[in-house]
Amino acid sequence: MASASDKTEKATPKKREDERKKGNIFQSADTVSAFSVLAVFTALRVAMPYLYRSVSNFMTSCISTIGTQDTLNQSYALDMNRQLWLQIILLSSPVLLASVAAAVLVTGVQTRFKFSGEKIKFKLSNISPLQGFKRLFSLRSLIEVFKAMIKTTIIGYIIYLKICDIAVQCTGMMDAGILQSTSAVLNDLMDLVIQISVVLLALAAADYFYQWWEYERNIKMTKQEVKEEYKQLEGNPEIKGRIRQMQRDMSRRRMMQQVPTADVVVRNPTHFAVALRYDPDRNAAPVVVAKGQDLIALRIVQIAQENDIPMKEDKPLARALYASVNVGSEIPPEFYSALAVIMAWVFQLKKEMKR
Repeated sequence: MASASDKTEKATPKKREDERKKGNIFQSADTVSAFSVLAVFTALRVAMPYLYRSVSNFMTSCISTIGTQDTLNQSYALDMNRQLWLQIILLSSPVLLASVAAAVLVTGVQTRFKFSGEKIKFKLSNISPLQGFKRLFSLRSLIEVFKAMIKTTIIGYIIYLKICDIAVQCTGMMDAGILQSTSAVLNDLMDLVIQISVVLLALAAADYFYQWWEYERNIKMTKQEVKEEYKQLEGNPEIKGRIRQMQRDMSRRRMMQQVPTADVVVRNPTHFAVALRYDPDRNAAPVVVAKGQDLIALRIVQIAQENDIPMKEDKPLARALYASVNVGSEIPPEFYSALAVIMAWVFQLKKEMKR
């Protein structure tokens, strides 16, 4: 198994996609928590007038109803209980929805809204006491405990300072009215909420970059893993080489099968050989049916001799045709004049052989 020191290469796109499919997706839980808390505080701040009016109206209604009731029976108690729960649901729903929406949105942004079922599959390692003990005393757990201690200490200190400030203000509230005192306390609490939110967001930003760094470090690859992945994507170079060689051999065999159909072979005299066929009814110009260099050229010459195909030695023409014309293609116009002489010689030779 590769050690951490061997993993020096950045993760490839395929490696990242494989990790996502496994459910190993980069995300910061502290970022989700911070934005969820911020969403709750924001919803409370926006909905506070509505909450105040709803609670006030409900309490006024309850007190008024109790004052007009002659007897308190079970039916009345059940009705009041239903109304109480309805008010609780109505008042808490905006706050809960804001928290859930923030958590889903922030998690989705971090994971690009990709879902994987691997993490929820049943695995024996998830319920293994030994694995649980290792996770409990792992470096990651110690870091999480350290982060929790930092958050608790900072937030606790902010709350302590705010409580001390409120305690000092309490002496001045003794002569103030209830509404004024309540407003002052709520303003102090809202200041406390803002301060806590700023701290949580700052800690979340630090945790986000830490989680990103740790994730990138964990998915790094060794040089051998990169090579193996390249082989999987592009194919083993040795196998691809053998396939290309087999394709060349098959193409060469097909080409050699066309040599007996040629009308003439232009050679140089052993290094290059080009076999040409001309059918005026099908082609506007002679077609190269085979060409080769060195050993292949000698094989073309041998097949041509076995099939009594005329051969013409023309070094410049043989080189030029080999370099510029593909097998199965007609010769370009710049070779017409040179080939016209050769084809005229071939046709004349064939006439003489028929006599």
